[in-house]
Amino acid sequence: MDFLEITPQELNEGACKLIGKDWMLVTAGNREKVNTMTASWGGLGEMWARPAAFVVIRPTRYTKEFVDASDTLSLTFYPERYRKELSYLGSVSGRDEDKIRRSGLTVAFYQDTPYFEEARIVMIVRKLYADTYRPSCFVDRKLTETLYPQHDFHTLYICEIQKVLTAAGRS
Repeated sequence: MDFLEITPQELNEGACKLIGKDWMLVTAGNREKVNTMTASWGGLGEMWARPAAFVVIRPTRYTKEFVDASDTLSLTFYPERYRKELSYLGSVSGRDEDKIRRSGLTVAFYQDTPYFEEARIVMIVRKLYADTYRPSCFVDRKLTETLYPQHDFHTLYICEIQKVLTAAGRS
């Protein structure tokens, strides 16, 4: 299906709903190997006078290796009917099986950045900044106790949104 390119400012969807409720796939790799993970934490906004996406990935996630090795990645959002696939992609590691093939989703590329044809919204983003959360920087210390008992602190990636592609009629 064809996608229509819009500006990030034309995206008429709330970040809390898109990411927190609908979930997204974070996808990176190259034409030989791609990996993806489901995410429900992150954000969209403005940073350094650029439209930005904020992505967080734990060090144990296989997708982190792909994100770290790539300059760009995709964030994709889906109609509700893909909830089962998103749940599966978030619970199985690409280290252990070809989870993308088993999910039934179709990998496509925007230039060299992988995304999925079934998405209703595709964001192609370029990494600008990455840093791992540090326990000493948490103002609310309860967060480290409740969310990081294994001390597996997320890496925060601030990415410039380069393209937003929408698939008309997919809901």
